[in-house]
Amino acid sequence: MSPLSAPSLAAPPISGERAKLTAAAKQFEAIFIRQMLSAARQTDFGGGLFDSEALGTFRQMQDERFADLAAQTGAFGIAKQIEAQLASQLGAAIAKPGA
Repeated sequence: MSPLSAPSLAAPPISGERAKLTAAAKQFEAIFIRQMLSAARQTDFGGGLFDSEALGTFRQMQDERFADLAAQTGAFGIAKQIEAQLASQLGAAIAKPGA
């Protein structure tokens, strides 16, 4: 069993407005990571021996998948911080269950 699928790491179910906020925060984190990886890929180290349009497309798809996985697992923690900040500003209407 991988660490990501361990039952102890599963988040408690959330519903309503809080679920929407959580999803939006994760989507923002994925977009942020994609932009960060895109900027990093723009660096040029002068070794263009194997560079091609196909390889560029593959790397872009790879970066997008990595960004989605990182956001879903919370690897960077950006979504968690965004969610907490917005939830505190929006008040009790979207408070976490049991909080």
